[in-house]
Amino acid sequence: MTEIPEHLRKRAEAARQKAAEKATDEAAPAADEAAPATEAPAAAGEGSKIPAHLLERSKAAKAKKEGGAAAGTADAGAVAPAAAAAVATAAPPPAATGPGGHTQRLLTVVKAGSIQDVKSVPSDKVHVWPHLLAVEFVAALAITAFTLIFSIFVNAPLLELANVNQTPNPSKAPWYFLGLQELLTMFHPMVAGVTIPGMGIFLLILAPYLDRNPSNKPEDRKFAVSLFTVQLMFWSVLVIIGSFFRGPGFNFVAPWTTGLFFEL
Repeated sequence: MTEIPEHLRKRAEAARQKAAEKATDEAAPAADEAAPATEAPAAAGEGSKIPAHLLERSKAAKAKKEGGAAAGTADAGAVAPAAAAAVATAAPPPAATGPGGHTQRLLTVVKAGSIQDVKSVPSDKVHVWPHLLAVEFVAALAITAFTLIFSIFVNAPLLELANVNQTPNPSKAPWYFLGLQELLTMFHPMVAGVTIPGMGIFLLILAPYLDRNPSNKPEDRKFAVSLFTVQLMFWSVLVIIGSFFRGPGFNFVAPWTTGLFFEL
């Protein structure tokens, strides 16, 4: 069920009151014709609810219209004041009409858009299909093609079987652990293996609570971009040093003088 707005309800109530007052004004001359001129104030005070000033106004209008003729007043003198009051109260109020005499209800001619506050909120979100999935599918095809071409022109043989009697020098961890191995050469194992990585992980956990900016634009997320850049560069520098600047005995060497000690 449609809920009628409060301002329209008040407007309809005011229109009904105005129509009732107009009907009362039109019924006043009829009451004046039915009651004698001498008994009009008594009838207004006893049985009728018509104010005295309205009866006087209707009497003056009638006298002006008929030229002061008293024949109609004498014939109407036989009608009782109670009958005049009944006629005044029984007269149905005229129906409120609009332009051209139309009697449509208010809500049938008012469009819904004019009483509803409809505002379109701009959004930067897009549908997953086809916008996101189409881009991801194209990216997957490109990576697959690159891996296929790379495997054709670059050999990636397995290393020989490990010799338990001979440890390779330098002995390096996989590249994704070289940053941690580089930290072990600088700090105590408790600090390098627990304290520093734990502080980094804890800071990443707190990042969403420290930065509550809802924007998706990089220029508006300076704190988040700075935090990500610092952590990425910190770990990348450690991996690069461990990969290309560590030689036999995991000592610091220059790759352009002693060569590279790095294997994929």
